[in-house]
Amino acid sequence: MTDALGRLEAAMTGVLADGLVRVGGHVREVSASACRIGGVAPFVRLGDRMGFDVDGRVQTGEIVRIDAEGATLKSFDARIEAGIGTRVFRLGPADLRPCPAWKGRVIDALGRPLDGAGPLPQGETAAPLDADPPAAFARARVRAPLVTGVRALDLFTPICAGQRIGIFAGSGVGKSTLLAMLADAAGFDSVVVALVGERGREVREFLEGPIAQARARSVIVVSTGDESPMMRRQAPKVALSVAESFRDRGESVLLIVDSVTRYAHAARDVALAAGEPAVARGYPPSVFSDLPRLLERAGPGLDGQGSITGVFSVLVDGDDHNDPVADAIRGTLDGHIVLDRAIAEQGRYPAVDLLGSISRLAGEVWTPEQRDLVRRLKAMMARFEETRDLRLMGGYRAGTDAELDQAIALVPRIYGAMHQEPGEAPSRDAFLELAQALR
Repeated sequence: MTDALGRLEAAMTGVLADGLVRVGGHVREVSASACRIGGVAPFVRLGDRMGFDVDGRVQTGEIVRIDAEGATLKSFDARIEAGIGTRVFRLGPADLRPCPAWKGRVIDALGRPLDGAGPLPQGETAAPLDADPPAAFARARVRAPLVTGVRALDLFTPICAGQRIGIFAGSGVGKSTLLAMLADAAGFDSVVVALVGERGREVREFLEGPIAQARARSVIVVSTGDESPMMRRQAPKVALSVAESFRDRGESVLLIVDSVTRYAHAARDVALAAGEPAVARGYPPSVFSDLPRLLERAGPGLDGQGSITGVFSVLVDGDDHNDPVADAIRGTLDGHIVLDRAIAEQGRYPAVDLLGSISRLAGEVWTPEQRDLVRRLKAMMARFEETRDLRLMGGYRAGTDAELDQAIALVPRIYGAMHQEPGEAPSRDAFLELAQALR
Protein backbone atom coordinates (compact mmCIF):
# COMPACT_ATOMS: atom_id res chain seq x y z
CA MET A 1 0.00 0.00 0.00
CA THR A 2 2.80 2.39 0.93
CA ASP A 3 4.65 1.63 -2.32
CA ALA A 4 1.50 2.31 -4.34
CA LEU A 5 0.98 5.65 -2.66
CA GLY A 6 4.62 6.54 -3.28
CA ARG A 7 4.29 5.71 -6.97
CA LEU A 8 1.10 7.75 -7.19
CA GLU A 9 2.79 10.73 -5.52
CA ALA A 10 5.75 10.50 -7.90
CA ALA A 11 3.42 10.29 -10.90
CA MET A 12 1.40 13.30 -9.76
CA THR A 13 4.57 15.30 -9.13
CA GLY A 14 5.65 14.66 -12.71
CA VAL A 15 2.25 15.61 -14.09
CA LEU A 16 2.24 18.85 -12.11
CA ALA A 17 5.75 19.68 -13.32
CA ASP A 18 4.70 19.09 -16.94
CA GLY A 19 1.77 21.50 -16.55
CA LEU A 20 -0.79 18.86 -17.50
CA VAL A 21 -2.65 19.41 -14.23
CA ARG A 22 -3.10 22.73 -12.42
CA VAL A 23 -3.11 23.11 -8.65
CA GLY A 24 -6.28 24.96 -7.78
CA GLY A 25 -8.71 25.92 -5.08
CA HIS A 26 -11.61 28.29 -4.58
CA VAL A 27 -12.28 31.68 -3.00
CA ARG A 28 -13.78 31.42 0.49
CA GLU A 29 -13.72 35.04 1.63
CA VAL A 30 -13.22 38.42 -0.05
CA SER A 31 -12.30 41.73 1.59
CA ALA A 32 -11.25 45.11 0.24
CA SER A 33 -7.57 44.26 0.58
CA ALA A 34 -7.25 40.46 0.10
CA CYS A 35 -9.12 37.21 -0.34
CA ARG A 36 -8.89 33.82 1.34
CA ILE A 37 -8.31 30.72 -0.77
CA GLY A 38 -9.28 27.22 0.27
CA GLY A 39 -7.93 23.90 -0.98
CA VAL A 40 -4.43 25.08 -1.90
CA ALA A 41 -2.56 25.41 1.41
CA PRO A 42 -0.55 22.14 1.08
CA PHE A 43 0.52 22.94 -2.47
CA VAL A 44 1.63 26.60 -2.43
CA ARG A 45 4.44 28.65 -0.93
CA LEU A 46 4.76 32.30 0.03
CA GLY A 47 5.24 34.40 -3.09
CA ASP A 48 3.51 31.95 -5.46
CA ARG A 49 1.42 33.63 -8.14
CA MET A 50 -2.22 32.62 -8.45
CA GLY A 51 -4.84 33.44 -11.06
CA PHE A 52 -8.60 33.34 -11.39
CA ASP A 53 -10.84 33.92 -14.38
CA VAL A 54 -12.94 37.09 -14.19
CA ASP A 55 -15.11 38.04 -17.17
CA GLY A 56 -12.88 36.28 -19.65
CA ARG A 57 -9.55 37.55 -18.35
CA VAL A 58 -7.12 36.20 -15.77
CA GLN A 59 -6.71 38.32 -12.67
CA THR A 60 -3.44 37.58 -10.87
CA GLY A 61 -2.31 37.80 -7.29
CA GLU A 62 0.34 36.56 -4.88
CA ILE A 63 0.18 34.33 -1.81
CA VAL A 64 1.14 36.42 1.23
CA ARG A 65 0.07 34.05 4.03
CA ILE A 66 -0.49 30.31 4.47
CA ASP A 67 -2.12 28.60 7.44
CA ALA A 68 -3.91 25.34 8.15
CA GLU A 69 -7.25 26.72 7.02
CA GLY A 70 -6.14 28.17 3.69
CA ALA A 71 -4.07 30.90 2.08
CA THR A 72 -4.34 34.69 1.78
CA LEU A 73 -3.95 36.21 -1.66
CA LYS A 74 -3.28 39.87 -2.56
CA SER A 75 -4.30 40.88 -6.07
CA PHE A 76 -2.09 42.86 -8.45
CA ASP A 77 -5.24 44.67 -9.62
CA ALA A 78 -6.60 47.59 -7.64
CA ARG A 79 -9.89 45.73 -7.14
CA ILE A 80 -10.52 42.08 -6.35
CA GLU A 81 -13.30 41.07 -8.71
CA ALA A 82 -13.58 37.42 -7.62
CA GLY A 83 -16.60 36.18 -5.73
CA ILE A 84 -17.22 33.37 -3.27
CA GLY A 85 -16.52 30.05 -4.98
CA THR A 86 -14.43 31.48 -7.84
CA ARG A 87 -11.90 28.88 -8.95
CA VAL A 88 -8.26 29.79 -8.36
CA PHE A 89 -5.24 28.11 -9.95
CA ARG A 90 -1.51 28.37 -9.52
CA LEU A 91 0.47 30.13 -12.23
CA GLY A 92 4.09 29.64 -13.12
CA PRO A 93 6.81 31.86 -11.69
CA ALA A 94 7.06 35.44 -12.94
CA ASP A 95 9.25 35.30 -16.04
CA LEU A 96 11.26 38.48 -16.54
CA ARG A 97 13.87 38.25 -19.30
CA PRO A 98 15.48 41.66 -19.82
CA CYS A 99 17.76 42.41 -22.75
CA PRO A 100 19.51 45.54 -24.11
CA ALA A 101 16.60 46.09 -26.53
CA TRP A 102 14.53 47.16 -23.51
CA LYS A 103 16.40 50.46 -23.38
CA GLY A 104 14.09 53.29 -24.30
CA ARG A 105 11.00 51.35 -23.16
CA VAL A 106 8.45 51.95 -20.40
CA ILE A 107 7.05 48.93 -18.54
CA ASP A 108 4.81 48.25 -15.57
CA ALA A 109 5.53 46.26 -12.42
CA LEU A 110 4.61 43.00 -14.18
CA GLY A 111 7.03 43.60 -17.04
CA ARG A 112 4.32 44.58 -19.54
CA PRO A 113 4.96 47.44 -22.01
CA LEU A 114 3.17 50.72 -21.35
CA ASP A 115 4.55 52.87 -24.17
CA GLY A 116 2.54 51.42 -27.07
CA ALA A 117 5.75 50.48 -28.90
CA GLY A 118 4.85 46.81 -29.31
CA PRO A 119 5.79 43.70 -27.35
CA LEU A 120 9.05 43.54 -25.45
CA PRO A 121 11.80 41.36 -26.92
CA GLN A 122 12.88 38.64 -24.52
CA GLY A 123 16.42 37.89 -23.41
CA GLU A 124 17.91 34.44 -23.06
CA THR A 125 18.31 34.45 -19.27
CA ALA A 126 15.54 34.86 -16.71
CA ALA A 127 16.08 37.51 -14.02
CA PRO A 128 14.52 36.59 -10.65
CA LEU A 129 12.50 39.32 -8.96
CA ASP A 130 13.84 38.43 -5.50
CA ALA A 131 17.47 37.75 -6.30
CA ASP A 132 19.96 37.53 -3.46
CA PRO A 133 22.56 40.32 -3.24
CA PRO A 134 26.09 39.33 -4.29
CA ALA A 135 28.12 37.73 -1.53
CA ALA A 136 29.88 40.35 0.60
CA PHE A 137 33.41 38.98 0.14
CA ALA A 138 32.95 38.34 -3.58
CA ARG A 139 31.93 41.89 -4.44
CA ALA A 140 34.31 44.29 -6.12
CA ARG A 141 35.53 47.34 -4.20
CA VAL A 142 33.90 50.74 -4.73
CA ARG A 143 36.63 53.11 -5.84
CA ALA A 144 35.97 54.79 -9.21
CA PRO A 145 34.69 58.40 -8.76
CA LEU A 146 31.78 59.73 -10.79
CA VAL A 147 31.11 63.23 -12.04
CA THR A 148 27.37 63.80 -11.62
CA GLY A 149 27.40 67.28 -13.15
CA VAL A 150 25.66 68.71 -10.05
CA ARG A 151 28.14 71.07 -8.38
CA ALA A 152 26.68 70.77 -4.87
CA LEU A 153 27.11 66.99 -4.96
CA ASP A 154 30.47 66.78 -6.74
CA LEU A 155 31.94 69.19 -4.18
CA PHE A 156 30.39 68.18 -0.87
CA THR A 157 28.90 64.67 -1.30
CA PRO A 158 30.83 63.02 -4.16
CA ILE A 159 29.58 59.68 -5.46
CA CYS A 160 31.49 56.61 -6.65
CA ALA A 161 30.43 54.02 -9.21
CA GLY A 162 28.58 51.31 -7.29
CA GLN A 163 27.69 53.53 -4.35
CA ARG A 164 24.17 53.63 -2.88
CA ILE A 165 23.01 57.04 -1.75
CA GLY A 166 19.66 58.41 -0.60
CA ILE A 167 17.96 61.73 -1.27
CA PHE A 168 15.93 62.64 1.82
CA ALA A 169 13.28 65.34 1.56
CA GLY A 170 9.70 66.26 2.22
CA SER A 171 7.17 66.61 -0.57
CA GLY A 172 7.65 69.41 -3.08
CA VAL A 173 11.27 70.22 -2.21
CA GLY A 174 12.80 69.07 -5.51
CA LYS A 175 13.62 65.36 -5.22
CA SER A 176 12.38 64.46 -8.69
CA THR A 177 14.16 67.40 -10.29
CA LEU A 178 17.47 66.44 -8.69
CA LEU A 179 16.99 62.80 -9.72
CA ALA A 180 16.43 63.92 -13.32
CA MET A 181 19.64 65.96 -13.21
CA LEU A 182 21.50 62.86 -12.01
CA ALA A 183 20.00 60.79 -14.85
CA ASP A 184 21.90 63.01 -17.31
CA ALA A 185 25.24 62.20 -15.65
CA ALA A 186 27.93 60.90 -17.95
CA GLY A 187 29.73 57.63 -17.29
CA PHE A 188 26.72 55.28 -17.25
CA ASP A 189 25.96 52.72 -19.95
CA SER A 190 22.31 52.44 -18.94
CA VAL A 191 19.78 54.03 -16.60
CA VAL A 192 16.95 52.16 -14.87
CA VAL A 193 14.24 54.25 -13.19
CA ALA A 194 11.45 53.00 -10.93
CA LEU A 195 8.62 55.48 -10.43
CA VAL A 196 6.81 54.08 -7.40
CA GLY A 197 3.49 55.57 -6.35
CA GLU A 198 3.88 58.65 -8.56
CA ARG A 199 0.96 60.83 -9.57
CA GLY A 200 -0.36 59.73 -12.96
CA ARG A 201 0.04 63.14 -14.55
CA GLU A 202 3.70 63.36 -13.55
CA VAL A 203 4.77 60.22 -15.39
CA ARG A 204 4.50 61.66 -18.89
CA GLU A 205 5.93 64.97 -17.70
CA PHE A 206 8.94 63.12 -16.32
CA LEU A 207 9.44 61.06 -19.50
CA GLU A 208 9.11 63.97 -21.91
CA GLY A 209 10.84 66.53 -19.72
CA PRO A 210 13.67 65.87 -17.25
CA ILE A 211 14.76 62.44 -18.47
CA ALA A 212 14.13 62.98 -22.19
CA GLN A 213 17.84 63.29 -23.01
CA ALA A 214 18.69 60.01 -21.26
CA ARG A 215 15.58 58.19 -22.54
CA ALA A 216 17.39 56.19 -25.24
CA ARG A 217 19.56 54.41 -22.65
CA SER A 218 16.87 54.12 -19.99
CA VAL A 219 14.34 51.53 -18.88
CA ILE A 220 11.46 53.08 -16.96
CA VAL A 221 9.34 50.99 -14.57
CA VAL A 222 6.10 52.75 -13.63
CA SER A 223 3.62 52.01 -10.86
CA THR A 224 1.33 54.96 -10.17
CA GLY A 225 -0.27 55.79 -6.85
CA ASP A 226 -3.70 54.53 -7.91
CA GLU A 227 -2.41 51.00 -8.53
CA SER A 228 -2.54 48.25 -5.94
CA PRO A 229 0.06 47.93 -3.15
CA MET A 230 1.24 44.72 -4.81
CA MET A 231 2.21 46.64 -7.97
CA ARG A 232 3.91 49.40 -5.99
CA ARG A 233 5.81 46.84 -3.92
CA GLN A 234 6.96 44.96 -7.02
CA ALA A 235 8.07 47.93 -9.19
CA PRO A 236 11.45 48.44 -7.43
CA LYS A 237 12.11 44.69 -7.58
CA VAL A 238 11.51 44.67 -11.34
CA ALA A 239 13.80 47.69 -11.74
CA LEU A 240 16.53 45.96 -9.75
CA SER A 241 16.17 42.77 -11.79
CA VAL A 242 16.61 44.78 -15.01
CA ALA A 243 19.59 46.62 -13.53
CA GLU A 244 21.18 43.35 -12.39
CA SER A 245 20.79 41.93 -15.89
CA PHE A 246 22.67 44.90 -17.36
CA ARG A 247 25.26 44.75 -14.57
CA ASP A 248 25.97 41.09 -15.31
CA ARG A 249 26.70 42.12 -18.90
CA GLY A 250 29.52 44.34 -17.59
CA GLU A 251 27.64 47.64 -17.83
CA SER A 252 27.79 50.56 -15.44
CA VAL A 253 24.16 51.11 -14.42
CA LEU A 254 22.49 54.05 -12.72
CA LEU A 255 19.44 52.90 -10.75
CA ILE A 256 16.95 55.54 -9.59
CA VAL A 257 14.07 54.58 -7.29
CA ASP A 258 11.52 57.31 -6.55
CA SER A 259 10.60 56.64 -3.87
CA VAL A 260 11.62 53.92 -1.42
CA THR A 261 9.17 55.33 1.13
CA ARG A 262 6.21 54.48 -1.11
CA TYR A 263 7.66 50.99 -1.51
CA ALA A 264 7.69 50.74 2.30
CA HIS A 265 4.08 51.94 2.44
CA ALA A 266 3.06 49.25 -0.06
CA ALA A 267 5.01 46.58 1.85
CA ARG A 268 3.22 47.70 5.01
CA ASP A 269 -0.19 47.26 3.37
CA VAL A 270 0.72 43.76 2.22
CA ALA A 271 2.15 42.73 5.59
CA LEU A 272 -0.89 44.02 7.49
CA ALA A 273 -3.19 42.11 5.13
CA ALA A 274 -1.14 39.00 5.92
CA GLY A 275 -1.87 39.48 9.63
CA GLU A 276 1.44 40.93 10.87
CA PRO A 277 1.25 43.21 13.90
CA ALA A 278 2.34 46.85 13.63
CA VAL A 279 5.40 47.66 15.74
CA ALA A 280 6.63 51.16 14.77
CA ARG A 281 4.25 53.88 13.55
CA GLY A 282 2.09 51.28 11.88
CA TYR A 283 4.95 49.41 10.17
CA PRO A 284 5.16 45.61 10.68
CA PRO A 285 8.55 43.96 11.33
CA SER A 286 8.88 42.53 7.81
CA VAL A 287 9.15 46.02 6.31
CA PHE A 288 12.41 46.61 8.17
CA SER A 289 13.85 43.33 6.90
CA ASP A 290 12.61 43.88 3.32
CA LEU A 291 14.27 47.29 3.02
CA PRO A 292 17.94 46.22 3.46
CA ARG A 293 17.33 43.16 1.29
CA LEU A 294 16.12 45.44 -1.51
CA LEU A 295 18.81 48.09 -1.08
CA GLU A 296 21.69 45.60 -0.80
CA ARG A 297 20.96 44.33 -4.31
CA ALA A 298 22.38 47.58 -5.68
CA GLY A 299 26.11 48.24 -5.57
CA PRO A 300 29.16 46.68 -7.20
CA GLY A 301 28.87 43.27 -8.80
CA LEU A 302 31.34 40.44 -8.64
CA ASP A 303 34.88 41.02 -9.85
CA GLY A 304 34.76 41.40 -13.62
CA GLN A 305 31.11 42.47 -13.70
CA GLY A 306 29.66 45.95 -13.88
CA SER A 307 28.13 47.94 -11.05
CA ILE A 308 24.78 49.43 -10.03
CA THR A 309 24.98 52.95 -8.65
CA GLY A 310 21.80 53.32 -6.63
CA VAL A 311 20.09 56.65 -5.99
CA PHE A 312 17.04 56.20 -3.75
CA SER A 313 14.69 59.03 -2.92
CA VAL A 314 13.16 58.96 0.55
CA LEU A 315 9.98 60.92 1.19
CA VAL A 316 10.30 62.20 4.75
CA ASP A 317 6.78 62.32 6.19
CA GLY A 318 6.11 65.71 7.75
CA ASP A 319 9.79 66.64 7.25
CA ASP A 320 10.59 64.30 10.16
CA HIS A 321 14.02 62.88 9.34
CA ASN A 322 13.78 60.53 12.33
CA ASP A 323 10.86 58.63 10.81
CA PRO A 324 11.48 54.87 11.35
CA VAL A 325 11.62 54.10 7.63
CA ALA A 326 13.92 57.02 6.85
CA ASP A 327 16.18 56.06 9.76
CA ALA A 328 16.36 52.42 8.62
CA ILE A 329 17.20 53.43 5.05
CA ARG A 330 19.82 55.95 6.17
CA GLY A 331 21.61 53.26 8.15
CA THR A 332 21.76 50.93 5.14
CA LEU A 333 22.96 53.31 2.44
CA ASP A 334 26.45 54.66 1.76
CA GLY A 335 25.47 58.26 2.29
CA HIS A 336 22.55 60.65 2.26
CA ILE A 337 21.71 63.93 0.54
CA VAL A 338 19.30 66.08 2.54
CA LEU A 339 17.03 68.57 0.78
CA ASP A 340 15.84 71.35 3.08
CA ARG A 341 12.51 73.12 2.64
CA ALA A 342 13.91 76.33 4.15
CA ILE A 343 16.68 76.38 1.51
CA ALA A 344 14.12 75.82 -1.25
CA GLU A 345 12.05 78.73 0.08
CA GLN A 346 15.13 80.94 -0.31
CA GLY A 347 15.18 80.08 -4.02
CA ARG A 348 18.41 78.04 -3.85
CA TYR A 349 18.18 74.98 -6.10
CA PRO A 350 18.99 72.19 -5.77
CA ALA A 351 17.99 72.73 -2.13
CA VAL A 352 20.83 70.58 -0.75
CA ASP A 353 21.72 71.00 2.91
CA LEU A 354 25.47 71.06 2.40
CA LEU A 355 26.19 70.62 6.12
CA GLY A 356 23.70 67.82 6.70
CA SER A 357 24.57 65.72 3.63
CA ILE A 358 27.22 63.02 3.85
CA SER A 359 28.92 60.64 1.42
CA ARG A 360 30.62 57.76 3.22
CA LEU A 361 32.87 57.18 0.21
CA ALA A 362 34.03 60.77 -0.24
CA GLY A 363 37.50 59.69 0.89
CA GLU A 364 37.81 57.63 -2.31
CA VAL A 365 37.20 60.75 -4.42
CA TRP A 366 38.85 63.75 -2.75
CA THR A 367 42.56 64.43 -2.91
CA PRO A 368 44.10 65.47 0.45
CA GLU A 369 44.00 69.10 -0.69
CA GLN A 370 40.33 68.86 -1.68
CA ARG A 371 39.44 67.16 1.60
CA ASP A 372 41.09 69.99 3.54
CA LEU A 373 39.35 72.62 1.42
CA VAL A 374 35.89 71.05 1.91
CA ARG A 375 36.47 70.82 5.66
CA ARG A 376 37.36 74.52 5.79
CA LEU A 377 34.37 75.48 3.63
CA LYS A 378 31.99 73.51 5.85
CA ALA A 379 33.43 75.13 8.99
CA MET A 380 32.92 78.53 7.40
CA MET A 381 29.32 77.73 6.41
CA ALA A 382 28.58 76.37 9.90
CA ARG A 383 29.87 79.61 11.44
CA PHE A 384 27.76 81.64 9.01
CA GLU A 385 24.58 79.71 9.81
CA GLU A 386 24.97 79.62 13.59
CA THR A 387 25.33 83.41 13.73
CA ARG A 388 22.50 84.17 11.29
CA ASP A 389 19.99 85.21 13.99
CA LEU A 390 22.61 87.30 15.79
CA ARG A 391 23.44 89.21 12.59
CA LEU A 392 19.79 89.70 11.66
CA MET A 393 19.17 91.35 15.04
CA GLY A 394 22.13 93.65 14.50
CA GLY A 395 24.10 92.12 17.32
CA TYR A 396 27.34 91.75 15.36
CA ARG A 397 29.70 94.51 14.23
CA ALA A 398 32.10 93.96 11.34
CA GLY A 399 35.74 93.70 12.38
CA THR A 400 35.04 91.95 15.67
CA ASP A 401 35.87 88.46 14.39
CA ALA A 402 38.06 88.04 11.31
CA GLU A 403 36.90 84.47 10.61
CA LEU A 404 33.25 85.46 10.79
CA ASP A 405 33.93 88.45 8.55
CA GLN A 406 35.43 86.08 6.00
CA ALA A 407 32.40 83.76 6.29
CA ILE A 408 30.00 86.68 5.79
CA ALA A 409 31.90 87.72 2.67
CA LEU A 410 32.35 84.29 1.08
CA VAL A 411 29.47 82.00 2.10
CA PRO A 412 26.78 83.84 0.08
CA ARG A 413 29.05 83.53 -2.96
CA ILE A 414 29.50 79.80 -2.26
CA TYR A 415 25.72 79.38 -2.10
CA GLY A 416 25.40 81.31 -5.34
CA ALA A 417 27.96 79.05 -7.02
CA MET A 418 26.00 75.98 -5.93
CA HIS A 419 22.79 77.25 -7.56
CA GLN A 420 22.06 75.18 -10.64
CA GLU A 421 18.88 75.03 -12.73
CA PRO A 422 17.82 71.77 -14.42
CA GLY A 423 18.33 73.20 -17.91
CA GLU A 424 21.89 74.35 -17.27
CA ALA A 425 24.86 72.58 -18.77
CA PRO A 426 26.25 70.02 -16.31
CA SER A 427 29.30 70.92 -14.27
CA ARG A 428 32.62 69.54 -15.51
CA ASP A 429 34.98 70.54 -12.68
CA ALA A 430 33.11 71.71 -9.59
CA PHE A 431 36.25 72.78 -7.69
CA LEU A 432 37.49 74.91 -10.59
CA GLU A 433 34.06 76.49 -11.04
CA LEU A 434 33.87 77.33 -7.32
CA ALA A 435 37.35 78.88 -7.44
CA GLN A 436 36.27 81.07 -10.37
CA ALA A 437 33.15 82.17 -8.49
CA LEU A 438 35.20 83.19 -5.41
CA ARG A 439 37.78 85.25 -7.27
